[in-house]
Amino acid sequence: MFAPVHNGEMVRKQAIVHGEVQGVGFRYHAQSVAVRLGAAGFVRNLGDGTVMAEVEGDEATVRRMIEWLGSGPTWARVTAVDVVDLAPVGDRDFRILD
Repeated sequence: MFAPVHNGEMVRKQAIVHGEVQGVGFRYHAQSVAVRLGAAGFVRNLGDGTVMAEVEGDEATVRRMIEWLGSGPTWARVTAVDVVDLAPVGDRDFRILD
């Protein structure tokens, strides 16, 4: 696996995804999309039924990943995504956390 080349300033965003987003493969699909886009960070289920993702990369990459989080995989029903800006931490891969 190679590290993608990011052209531009690195950004990081946290997204809380609401709706029917657990038990539908959301985290695994998110990881696949993030790897394809060259995004770093992580995704995890939260106890309240939402999914939280932190996405890091250049602005265009992070924007595309946040857009995908707004729909998710076929079986998900996303009702809202709350996004906040974070400081980049230098992640190099995208992980699924428990």
